Amino acid sequence: MEKQLGFQIFERDNRKVLVTPLGQQVLERAQSIALQMEDLKKLADLQREPLSTPLCLGVIPTIGPYLLPRVLPALRDQYPNLQLDFLEDQSAEILDQLRRGALDAAIIALPYDCDGLLTFPFWQEDLWWIIHAEDENAGVQIATIDDLARAHLMLLKDGHCLTEHALAACKLENVSAHSFSATSLSTLIQLVAGKIGSTLVPEIALEQLVNARARLVRIRLEEPGPHRQLAIAIRPNYPCMANVEALVKLFREELEKSTAI
Repeated sequence: MEKQLGFQIFERDNRKVLVTPLGQQVLERAQSIALQMEDLKKLADLQREPLSTPLCLGVIPTIGPYLLPRVLPALRDQYPNLQLDFLEDQSAEILDQLRRGALDAAIIALPYDCDGLLTFPFWQEDLWWIIHAEDENAGVQIATIDDLARAHLMLLKDGHCLTEHALAACKLENVSAHSFSATSLSTLIQLVAGKIGSTLVPEIALEQLVNARARLVRIRLEEPGPHRQLAIAIRPNYPCMANVEALVKLFREELEKSTAI
């Protein structure tokens, strides 16, 4: 390849191999070409029914556990030939894998930087303030910005987009002052139940995390919503748009049937 191109791609010695600056450009373009070839192979899927071929979906932790139980039964019933694989991770990693072609699509929460990708929202929702029933604010009907600023508010650690959405909804700027080294909403809810502090939970998670716990109180935020949108992200040249349209339609219908509020 180096002889054909007329320049070095690698620097070699007896101990290591390094990529040259021009070689790095070659590798990046080769990866892009490989991704386009993979998408070309999927053009044959256009001749088939939607969601009848293997599909690899990425999903973030603040959506997956609350969305999937609601939509998977309908997916199995309506699309019995679908072979579905999931990868759960934070937004940055999920979207990176999507751009590299390791995923067909990703389920994320907006707003988020999705540069170079297409997004298709299917749901929008508010965040709710969750406190213990013995908290001094338990009788509050609407949580103001001042209420939240004074509270011991526990949020997910950096890297979870829900933390940014929560801070934006509460008009709070200091991430470090309102973070906790937890990677799941379930952990935060356990801490609220133990009277350690309060947290914010997206509407889709209320049924699983809050509604069955008599000692927890949920309070609507004063800041008008919606505070985030749930969406499917794909690469611009993804050939199976019928899959995206089918997922958006099914997700929306199933969520409408079983809203958390």
